[in-house]
Amino acid sequence: MNATKLLSFALATGAAGLGQPAASAQAAASPAHVRNSFQFVVPAPLGRAAGLFGPEGERCWAGPHWNPEFLHPQPAQDIEGAVFTVQHGPHKSVWVNTVFDPAGGRMQYVSFIPDALVSTVDVRLSTLTPSTTKVEVIYVRTALDAAANEDVIAMGKRDAGNGAEWQKAIEDCLAAEQRHEH
Repeated sequence: MNATKLLSFALATGAAGLGQPAASAQAAASPAHVRNSFQFVVPAPLGRAAGLFGPEGERCWAGPHWNPEFLHPQPAQDIEGAVFTVQHGPHKSVWVNTVFDPAGGRMQYVSFIPDALVSTVDVRLSTLTPSTTKVEVIYVRTALDAAANEDVIAMGKRDAGNGAEWQKAIEDCLAAEQRHEH
């Protein structure tokens, strides 16, 4: 929901703090802010694993909902400074790749849904062995309007549990690549 619809719903259901003392209503109206992280291991060397964390590289494993439409660059390319949009049901988020350093094992994205929330996704890779890479993903989400608080909190809870799902999807992607190579 956009923030206006969320706020209308909150006002209609009394979830916006109506009837509470002024101090409680103000505290309840503060935009939510959550930070979560998870880790997992990718069965690939750092160089290959890094290629899986650009917007184009994620197409292999992130599922059919991940369909970035690039505004810059054209044609689409995984680079620092890339700007793209992703449709999430009725919402379109705008993403900016703020750090893209495959050799250093670091990628970072800022995304926002206007009038609802801003997120950062920070991906940090490190070599465990020549054929395995540790992945740490840190999500930080902030509501732009208190009406989006419940969504931000729910997203934060989901974020914390994504490690096993991401690991399996990436392993499936790498296995499919190997089958096509042989």
